This record gives sequence, C-alpha cells and structure tokens, in this order.
Amino acid sequence: MKITTLVLVFLAATVAAASVHFVKGPVLTDAGTTLVVSGKLAGLGVGDVTIAVAASGVASVECTNPGGNIAPGQDTAISAGGSITLPAAKNGTLTFSVATIEPSIPSSACPNDGWSADAVDVLFGSGTITVIQGGVVVLAYPF
Repeated sequence: MKITTLVLVFLAATVAAASVHFVKGPVLTDAGTTLVVSGKLAGLGVGDVTIAVAASGVASVECTNPGGNIAPGQDTAISAGGSITLPAAKNGTLTFSVATIEPSIPSSACPNDGWSADAVDVLFGSGTITVIQGGVVVLAYPF
C-alpha cells in the first residue's frame, strides 16, 4: 500500500514538472491598432490549447464631427486582448499567431459626445501571454 502511494506521488510530481516554454519567440508585431503575437511552444500535454494575449497601450485618436470633418483627438489609454484556441499539440509543440482586437475608443476622447472617435495607431506597452490547456493555465508570460 505504501509503495503504491509513493508511485502515485512520484507520477503526479512528474506530470507537474512538465514545463511549457517558448522555443521560438514570442515575436510581438505592432500592426498599427492591433498587436500580433506569434511563437512556438513546447512542453504541452494532451488537449486543445488556448492562447490569450492582453496588452495595454496608448492610442492616437482621430475624431470625426457630424459634418465629416476630422480633427485630432485626445490620446487615450487602452487595453486590448485577443485569443485563439488550437487543436491539441503534436509531440508537445505548437506554432501559433494571435492578434488583439482593435480597441474601442470612447467619444470622451473628442471635443464633444456628438463626435465619433477612432484609434489610428496604438503604442503598445506591457502585457501578458497566457497559455491554457485542459482548463489550466500552463504558462503566463509577461512582456
């Protein structure tokens, strides 16, 4: 009975020791108003993999008045995110690319609420890449 318990503890420790890591990347590409993150992961187990990206930055804003005229708006702090779920990794490795969605800018970045605001560029700062497999976070990678 004690031998079985030790074996189970050893096996559980071995499974937990598997370490998800980047073998290529991550590569962060500023695509104007979105951030594209790509790379290759290793150390994955069995099951679909979700890769989520969360990033913060400062958006350069243009405002359009009801007459269609465009004027600069107020730079605005934003949070952007995106995710992708991919089929199970082959041999524990997976290549991915995921982009954030374009940020929504509040009309408060413009002279008045009657104007519409659009991000024309984002200077991305920090963020996190989160890898989830089997409902468990297996890697949280800050950038």
